[in-house]
Amino acid sequence: MDFTRRTFTRLTMALAGATMLGVTPSLAQEKPAPFDNPGNVKIALVRYLSTGDFFQAYLSGVEAQAKALGVDLRVFDSRQDAALQADMVDQAIALGVQGIIIQHGLTESMKDAAQRAVDAGIKVVAFDVNVENDKIPQIEQSDRDLARLALEQAIRDNGESWKAGYVYVAGIAPLDRRNETWVEFKKKYPGINEVAMFGTLDNPIANSVANQARSVLSANPDIKVMFAPYDEFAKGVKIAVDEAGLSKDIKIYSADISTSDIAAMRETDSAWAATAATNPAVVGQVSVRALAMLLAGEDPGHNVIVPPTLITQKDLNDNDIKNMEELSAKMPQFAHADVAMPAWMPNPNAK
Repeated sequence: MDFTRRTFTRLTMALAGATMLGVTPSLAQEKPAPFDNPGNVKIALVRYLSTGDFFQAYLSGVEAQAKALGVDLRVFDSRQDAALQADMVDQAIALGVQGIIIQHGLTESMKDAAQRAVDAGIKVVAFDVNVENDKIPQIEQSDRDLARLALEQAIRDNGESWKAGYVYVAGIAPLDRRNETWVEFKKKYPGINEVAMFGTLDNPIANSVANQARSVLSANPDIKVMFAPYDEFAKGVKIAVDEAGLSKDIKIYSADISTSDIAAMRETDSAWAATAATNPAVVGQVSVRALAMLLAGEDPGHNVIVPPTLITQKDLNDNDIKNMEELSAKMPQFAHADVAMPAWMPNPNAK
């Protein structure tokens, strides 16, 4: 190739022009249809659970990724009404959306609703609800790993023999997956004695669980570990433990994290010892990205898994972490998941 001064000058000018436009030529990637004209793309988020910091952060992630893509997002909130959630899927179909994210829910109520959306030619992804449909990718937090990380820390802190209270509500996909790990741990460590199982999703969840936990602690004052694999459960257990004056005698292990959870874990003599979590905002972003890939004719995979991070009380105190922003800054593995991230996908976290 005759690489002349004139050729070099032309290349330099092209590079400079691209840089002025904020584009790195080697990394530039045109968005595929329909995101080359995103104003025409309309998607819906249909929620079952919305109470608590986790779900507010999840929503913020969905909104951030939708904004980065330039799509029109509509949010439907059923507030734990299964029949209403199914009806809201039908409302989204009637609205003419191209894609739907189903967030939590019950298999029996969402299976048929999700199929109706697929039959209407709408792309669907499901977060933490099993709709039993091979055409619908499942967004997961790797719930078995969430439970495993928390329980491994419980073993490190307390040994292999202790009496446990366990907070669980059956029929919710992520809780069912976390329960599978709990069952396996009890088999692996026969010294773990589950003396009480309880749980509710009645609003407000933390206060409702606290009411149950008061009775459990009264009947079982020798409990040493509470496994509460959802942070609203853990908040409720902590209320009861504090009221009973047992914060130095019981350790709580959970899943999920928020700024208010961090504050609760860092209280003096807090019983809340550790949690395993993904960044809920990142999970929300991944949910939108997986749906966007479907709309672009790409395959995100059937199981789109966001890896979790173990966060201990010691981690928070040693690093003086006070909120979610500091958690992301000081534990970078928590800040972003390189999941469902093709080259053309905008990253709302990019500085």
